[in-house]
Amino acid sequence: MIDLKDYDNAVIKFRKTLNFTMLPILSWDFYASNYEEIKQIEEDAVALLSLVYANSWDIDTNILDTKLKENKNVVVVTDTKLNIVFATKNMWNMSQYHPQEIIGKSPKMFQGKLTSSSTLKIVSDAVKEKRPFEVTLVNYRKDGSTYNCWIQGQPVFDNKGEVVNFIAFEKEIA
Repeated sequence: MIDLKDYDNAVIKFRKTLNFTMLPILSWDFYASNYEEIKQIEEDAVALLSLVYANSWDIDTNILDTKLKENKNVVVVTDTKLNIVFATKNMWNMSQYHPQEIIGKSPKMFQGKLTSSSTLKIVSDAVKEKRPFEVTLVNYRKDGSTYNCWIQGQPVFDNKGEVVNFIAFEKEIA
């Protein structure tokens, strides 16, 4: 027993000589929240890339990666009939909808009384003409509150030059 007591005292004496930087518990919480965000972005990137390859998109995947990872845009992909086929998980932060709640629905579900019809016409014309667009719309969250949504959309062509999807990069702005 005396040997263990001497050992314990030696360990205590040694630890007192070390300079530890104590981190508050909150710093671990901060790390965990960032970890979850990074994990979601990575999962979204993998899912988006599988969509790219499944539909033979003729698109620069580096641009997708930048918009998703660095710019942290919400990404929404529709089919040619404008039904949502993919949305990133950060959709929840902007609209209070989980991606699985909006799959198969039209982006019109975010529009309401305060959404500008002239801005919607710009989007509609661009989609019909298969050209890129950039607008800011008043959209509606699941709870009915409004937010200004910057949208940069464009048609997505396959390797044969046919439009197979439309993609929109979105952000809530002040």
